[in-house]
Amino acid sequence: MTEDLGCITIPLVPGRREPGDKSEMITQLLFGEIYEVLELQKKWVLVRSASDQYESWIDRKQHTPIDKKPNFNQTIRAAFTPISSGHQMWFIPAGSKVNLGTFSIGSKTFSFDGSNDQAKAEPIRYANQLIGAPYLWGGKSIFGIDCSGLVQVVYSCCGIQLPRDAYQQAEIGKTVDFVETAKPGDLAYFDNEEGRITHVGIMLDGERIIHASGSVRVDRIDHEGIYNS
Repeated sequence: MTEDLGCITIPLVPGRREPGDKSEMITQLLFGEIYEVLELQKKWVLVRSASDQYESWIDRKQHTPIDKKPNFNQTIRAAFTPISSGHQMWFIPAGSKVNLGTFSIGSKTFSFDGSNDQAKAEPIRYANQLIGAPYLWGGKSIFGIDCSGLVQVVYSCCGIQLPRDAYQQAEIGKTVDFVETAKPGDLAYFDNEEGRITHVGIMLDGERIIHASGSVRVDRIDHEGIYNS
């Protein structure tokens, strides 16, 4: 078995900027997420996610080496879903990758009964499931999520892989000239005084946006910005 590849085999793993528990969490890797190993240290592993090429450090105890990429056929769409490993039951978050029935990742075996949301993939549907989730820098689950993590997870549930950070996401897609003409699921990006993209949300229509600010919530929006009473 090579340690060039790995896969997340617990509900989620914090990805840190530097190799240390006190270092800033810049992302999370979800169950079933495959990554390339860039550097191995005694306690830490530098990884690059196969889905969005995002690099971060994870605890080596949370690293599961694999010899080939699993061929997952399901993306978890509910805010969280049960999965079993032996006699243990876990809840894994939306955006996680699994297979129906019994499947293995490395030396570990899991069972998923197929109780997954198979309704039409609509971003607003999945975003609404995360309303109330607390804001967490680097977070990607209902237990804590940031603005670009919200967008990435929601669109992953729809089968669309977006980059991790808001400024990276803003570099793709087509521009909508007027906020009033935005359609449900369009993405709105916001910059700071230096012109750097620092925030993103999902348009519900031409007047409302769902975004992570304090918590995942719905606010009013117009051409001047977001309003919250």
